[in-house]
Amino acid sequence: MKNFLNFLGIAVRAGKIISGTELTINGIRNGEVKLVIMASDCSPRTKKDLHNKASYYNVPVVDTVSSGELKTAIGKDRKVMGITDLGFAKRLKEIMDN
Repeated sequence: MKNFLNFLGIAVRAGKIISGTELTINGIRNGEVKLVIMASDCSPRTKKDLHNKASYYNVPVVDTVSSGELKTAIGKDRKVMGITDLGFAKRLKEIMDN
């Protein structure tokens, strides 16, 4: 988990993320978002909306990170974000799967 959060911080500093539910959903729709990261303590409606949209567009979702951990990693209070770079998205997904 620590590696995941560190790498997420790098992605943020590299400018490869968009954050917020609406921006992320729009990013999924227009093919910009390669990986969705959602806090485990999101509202049920937000989870449902994002999972539906992501599965329709075949975008993987990571939803096992708490909003506190996300806040520590990116320095902002965000519950939903989308990774826009394929390299970062693949690496973050790899780290989570291991």
